[in-house]
Amino acid sequence: MSRRALRRLRGEQRGQEPLGPGALQFVLRDDDDVEEGPKRGPGGRFPGSTGKEGVQVNNRFELINIEDLEEDPVVNGERSDCGLVDTVALGNKARAPRGNPETRRDGDVAKSASLEQYNPSGKLRKKKKKQRNKKSSTGEMLENGLEDIDRILERIEDSSGLSLPEPPPPSSRKQVLQVEHRHLNPDTELKRYFGARAVLGEQRPRQRQRVYPKCTWLTTPKSTWPRYSKPGLSMRLLESKKGLSFFAFEHNEEYQQAQHKFLVAVESMEPNNIVVLLQTSPYHVDSLLQLSDACRFQEDQEMARDLTERALYSMESAFHPLFSLTSGTCRLDYRRPENRSFYLALYKQMSFLEKRGCPRTALEYCKLILSLEPDEDPLCMLLLVDHLALRARNYEYLIRLFQEWEAHRNLSQLPNFAFSVPLAYFLLSQQTDLPQHELSSTREKASLMVQQALTMFPGVLMPLLEYCSVRPDAAVASHRFFGPDAEISQPPALRQLVSLYLGRSHFLWKEPAIMSWLEENVRAVLQAVDDGDPAVEACESRRKVLYQRAPRNIHRHVILSEIKEAVAALPPDVTTQSVMGFDPLPPLDSIYSYVRPERLSPVSHGNTVALFFRSLLPNYTMEGERPEEGVAGGLNHNQGLNRLMLAVRDMMANFHFQDPEAEVPLEDNLEGEGEAEWD
Repeated sequence: MSRRALRRLRGEQRGQEPLGPGALQFVLRDDDDVEEGPKRGPGGRFPGSTGKEGVQVNNRFELINIEDLEEDPVVNGERSDCGLVDTVALGNKARAPRGNPETRRDGDVAKSASLEQYNPSGKLRKKKKKQRNKKSSTGEMLENGLEDIDRILERIEDSSGLSLPEPPPPSSRKQVLQVEHRHLNPDTELKRYFGARAVLGEQRPRQRQRVYPKCTWLTTPKSTWPRYSKPGLSMRLLESKKGLSFFAFEHNEEYQQAQHKFLVAVESMEPNNIVVLLQTSPYHVDSLLQLSDACRFQEDQEMARDLTERALYSMESAFHPLFSLTSGTCRLDYRRPENRSFYLALYKQMSFLEKRGCPRTALEYCKLILSLEPDEDPLCMLLLVDHLALRARNYEYLIRLFQEWEAHRNLSQLPNFAFSVPLAYFLLSQQTDLPQHELSSTREKASLMVQQALTMFPGVLMPLLEYCSVRPDAAVASHRFFGPDAEISQPPALRQLVSLYLGRSHFLWKEPAIMSWLEENVRAVLQAVDDGDPAVEACESRRKVLYQRAPRNIHRHVILSEIKEAVAALPPDVTTQSVMGFDPLPPLDSIYSYVRPERLSPVSHGNTVALFFRSLLPNYTMEGERPEEGVAGGLNHNQGLNRLMLAVRDMMANFHFQDPEAEVPLEDNLEGEGEAEWD
């Protein structure tokens, strides 16, 4: 009779029979371990023990812990058994009082044997050793594989006689001008100052809108901007030579038409016309930059910065796939008008970042502009990079740039580098984390360099002290070397460079420690002058030869800087010509890809009446003249005539005829004016 029939006769159900000591038995095997466990008891059971070949379970609730142990993660191909030993040991302690003395003694013996066999720390040590051995073996295999590949390549070279192109050596200029993506984001610098919570507090709710714009490095697209559509701006690769890639922006026909409308709107001297153009072409770069300047003049800095960022976003979206901001090998020729907008947009963004209190990010933008054409330097960023490096407290970078570029660029002949580099050395010597001998050598080098700067540019000292509100010593003020003659005798170009440097960086010298250090070196220079040092005469002759006339890129930089003292020092031939904000002082050898169509002007027809009316109202058009597109509303003939009549009516209403009898004699009038002045 089967067990099932026997249970039915007894009236029992499956699962209700009492569990005996050996009713449930689970076997957990580990093939890696070759050691034998304790001997089996009668019936093939492990009495109260936890051997390698089986685990006895008398209480069904112990299955919970055993199932958890079965789900433990496998490390390096082996399952951890430490928790299993603890769990089974606890179960044996609970079962020991219920068994007989022999079983209890056997359990104690088996327990001690199992603890010796399952030492958790020893097991972990074995596993760690196995992992290290496997990692070392993997590394050796990779090294051997690379060596094999090198041998194969050498055999190919020997058999074919051809050599593979070696990677170009890292250029020092590339390393100096290397741009990092993370430093182009101002939030990175602001997080370092104020913390991530303060910076990203306003941005977190906006991230819930599920907007997925194009990823860019220079700007972050905003939800308030118009939806981006390609405005007709693109970039193409011109050529690649000597490890450099030359690119250029291009305008299609639609963008060229928008550019023509923009030029008409600029000539109308009406910002509303540019606003109308942006309604149809919301990502036209020159219109965005010009309107940004108009907003900045009206003290709307937030809108001005937003328009500049939108222009940068439009140009970055048109990048060539091979154009890289960080490689330092991509070039943009400033002679092409299409490329100038990118230069100006970067410069304006850099100025906003500096005013916002992000000098480290502004320094990265300065390096980016300089890397686009480092030899020509169309915006003369060498006059600004030292200032941003000092403000960002990146003294090592400024010193490195000076050391690597001094040989081929003569940076010591620029007043800003001549004074900023020794200042960087002095500030570096004030840091306490450097060894004492290194601090003393750095301070000595700073003193030597600032003495050379004072000898080469003596006209900097007195204006600098005046900017810092420091009264000079009587011996210094009355000396012929630093007196008023030193500033007056400067060549015009040198006076312009000195005005630019002092107007921008004078506040960096206001610290008392810097002033006391400067005073010591001024006295040393005066002593050398009185002793008849030949270096003084050599510097004077060099000043007369080198600084006769500043190049065009320096004038362009002065106009963009908007420093009053430097702008006042511009030569008359620059101040008398018209300077456009979207293209200040274009190069004389510009390369034009398309030409603006000629406009019909009433002056060419010799119509004096139309010329008079147009002088009153620039938007007035005569009959037969076609109104230019892009002007607000496209004023037609009737509208211009109505406005002209209103203007004439207002002008006639302002005429007042004075009664001759009410005229006051001239002598009485003069006497009355004299009494009024003295009163």
